[in-house]
Amino acid sequence: MADDNGNVLDTLDPKSVRRIHLVGVAGTGMGSFAGMLKAAGYDVTGSDENVYPPMSDMLRTWGIPVRTPYAPANLDAANPDLVIIGNVIRRVNPEATAVRERGLQQMSFPAALGTLFLDRSHSVVVAGTHGKTTTSSLMAHVLVAAGKDPSFLVGGVTQNYAGNYRVGKGPHFVVEGDEYDTAYWDKGSKFLHYRPRTAILTSVEFDHADIFRDLPHYEATFEKFVRLVPQDGQLVVCAAYPNAVRIARGGTAPVITYVAKEGADADYTPRNLSFGPEGARFDVVERGQSLGTVTLPMSGAHNVENALGVIAAARGLGLTFAEIQQGLSTFQGVKRRQEVRGDVDGVLVVDDFAHHPTAVRETLSAIRHRYPDRRLWAIFEPRSNTSRRNIHQEDYAHAFPGASRASLKVPERHDKVPEGEELNVPKLIEALQAQGIAADGATDVQTLVDRVSSEAKAGDVLLVMSNGAFGGFIDKLLAALKSRAGKGT
Repeated sequence: MADDNGNVLDTLDPKSVRRIHLVGVAGTGMGSFAGMLKAAGYDVTGSDENVYPPMSDMLRTWGIPVRTPYAPANLDAANPDLVIIGNVIRRVNPEATAVRERGLQQMSFPAALGTLFLDRSHSVVVAGTHGKTTTSSLMAHVLVAAGKDPSFLVGGVTQNYAGNYRVGKGPHFVVEGDEYDTAYWDKGSKFLHYRPRTAILTSVEFDHADIFRDLPHYEATFEKFVRLVPQDGQLVVCAAYPNAVRIARGGTAPVITYVAKEGADADYTPRNLSFGPEGARFDVVERGQSLGTVTLPMSGAHNVENALGVIAAARGLGLTFAEIQQGLSTFQGVKRRQEVRGDVDGVLVVDDFAHHPTAVRETLSAIRHRYPDRRLWAIFEPRSNTSRRNIHQEDYAHAFPGASRASLKVPERHDKVPEGEELNVPKLIEALQAQGIAADGATDVQTLVDRVSSEAKAGDVLLVMSNGAFGGFIDKLLAALKSRAGKGT
């Protein structure tokens, strides 16, 4: 359709385009999609304001030319049949403006993924507030291990494949279904373009306060999503979230439930669940019948739940229990999800993407289960637009049980967080101290690095949680710990 947004397409024939140009190519999702397009045989170019490692290195390795900064001349060099506009691109962007003025065919990343890949596949979409990356990565690996040769595109770097996409020849395409908005001309959620035939709905809790007004507004987009799953598809939903089950039952697809609570009223539950240094072990109960035992090289009830969702979906896709067992036991995890980054003089540093209070609480619980005899020090940066706000002030106050210490980064002002709605970090520190947790905060990263590196002791587990780079905190911390070790202190 040609209008004031330009020649925006929702669908096209994949064979009708050869040269594809991505505006905003250096983002994690867009960069990986560029790699996937290249692997699928398209001529791919890209542009961005700045391109840094590791994405700059990955794009170079894939042979994708990238031009900076944004400029109409980038389109002259690319001469594209199709331009894909990333959702970070604003309408006033000079390259986006030139795309409109020239009437070039353009699509959002989600619409392009849907029409170029998902239309021809059995789309397996993992949606929900928490656990999307781990669950979609695990789902993809179970299918790979079973010899199904799936394609996948997920939001994190999978340790089994050293990347976050794969182009296979099998019928299944596993995609992480993000509820964030699509493009400057399309404020609907990305996952509304993903044509789900099988869907896993992990959880629904209020998030993305910068684009959703409140929980009912947030739930409404999931209500649209579940209605996309056809009657002959399957919708797998976590019973730990009654509102997610209610939303799922509003669609037409059969609903299958799972939950990590033993003996609970759900189609898939665990039995004889135990945690240890090697992860989780449990029997899988399918509608009252035990299928057998699985081992999962990850800890925490939330990861048991993620695995049960994958098991339920995989059974619906026709996999045998033996195939599922093999996939679960050989899964190596996802970068920045309980990822051990270093062990210096007995001080273990673990990196995790947790930022929502539920994710913080569950991650702390998982690390506590995995290292029950070690002192746990949580270092947290509230960085997302939601975590910077006081919406979850009380929830954060109850998100740190199991931690002996907690150090919090005080977020800087952000133009998307209205004045008076900021998370009150000093108040949060007081609440944690009242629970017996030695809590402190700092406005800058180096102060936290100095504090943690000087006071950490052998046997400590330092759990670092942020959905961003945290100002290079972990690299600086490891360097400081190594320097301290070298001096024999």
